[in-house]
Amino acid sequence: MAAIVETRDLTKSFSGFRAVDGVSLAVEEGSIHAIIGPNGAGKTSLFNLLSGFIAPTSGSIAFCGRDITGMDAPRIARLGMVRSFQINSIFTHLSVLDNVKVALEARTDLPSRFWLPGTATKRLEPRALELLRDVGLEREHRLLAAQLPYGRKRALELAISLAPDPQILLLDEPTAGMATDDVGRISKLIGRIAAGRTVVLVEHNLSVVADLSQRITVMQRGKVLVEGTYEQVRSDQRVIDAYLGGGAGAHA
Repeated sequence: MAAIVETRDLTKSFSGFRAVDGVSLAVEEGSIHAIIGPNGAGKTSLFNLLSGFIAPTSGSIAFCGRDITGMDAPRIARLGMVRSFQINSIFTHLSVLDNVKVALEARTDLPSRFWLPGTATKRLEPRALELLRDVGLEREHRLLAAQLPYGRKRALELAISLAPDPQILLLDEPTAGMATDDVGRISKLIGRIAAGRTVVLVEHNLSVVADLSQRITVMQRGKVLVEGTYEQVRSDQRVIDAYLGGGAGAHA
């Protein structure tokens, strides 16, 4: 299959330190591609580069064959590449439904207009409820987002991320801090929403990676160490050494 995202010799330096060091990566369209590695391997920095939150020092990024190197985050999101974050980014004082409606509003001319009547966003409710149904939150749509337990807040984030109908979804540590039951639910949810789109995830929980991913890139010290299927990377001695040496063996 064709690559939907491709990087060539991508590098990001911070005061002489190379957080991402010459990474060449190809993500196939329609796949779930995991990026793993010990803490400090450069995974989140790579995500920040792909999504436009930081600009590369050198190298290139292509999305759907288009050069997006150095393009800012809002423009990349409008092109169809959307990311989530490790930290909850929801509006806790708004209802679950209104959180999704805010995300949907961003795709219309409503954000540029002031003193809107309450009816102006009413037309967004059917789609918002559909997205909440997709992530299993339709029954909780009237609750304040603050009232949701942690795992359900992450499900709400997924609904918000899906609001722009992205071609590719970048998920940064989607199961971080979750209890075992929540991990299983979110893992199944990611598998469901991946239908018809591409998902790239940074994830420490290797059982989630094994269940979901068709392709895995292992990073260490800003570089690509190994790439392949789960079975290929889990038996590679370089990966074993990197995890044990990086203190991440407990996540295996």
